[in-house]
Amino acid sequence: MSWQVYVDDHLMCDIEGNHLSAAAILGQDGSVWAQSATFPQFKQEEIDGIVKDFDEPGFLAPTGLFLGGTKYMVIQGEPGAVIRGKKGSGGVTIKKTNLALVIGVYDEPLTPGQCNIIVERLGDYLYEQGL
Repeated sequence: MSWQVYVDDHLMCDIEGNHLSAAAILGQDGSVWAQSATFPQFKQEEIDGIVKDFDEPGFLAPTGLFLGGTKYMVIQGEPGAVIRGKKGSGGVTIKKTNLALVIGVYDEPLTPGQCNIIVERLGDYLYEQGL
């Protein structure tokens, strides 16, 4: 199965008539494995900061999480496994696997909890597969 199928069928799936605004699966080095057409153009420094926060939980808290130039306030996640960010009525969830970062960006009417479930379920599955 191609990585694009994971993004299209699993991350951008329909939940009660809603779906993520953007999603991607990236290598931990920032390489794009697959992404939705709406995923923001990010900078390598942004991915480096996210990876550093997984290694040093709390690293992004003082400055915020940046993705595609958008700043998100870091909210409670799971240290070393999940980073969550909030901006207005939307936000981002990032799940770290052995080799990748699974990223979902949402906006209302999708809820933070729905975004967390979508991203973390796929991330858990990939982690269990050794990916």
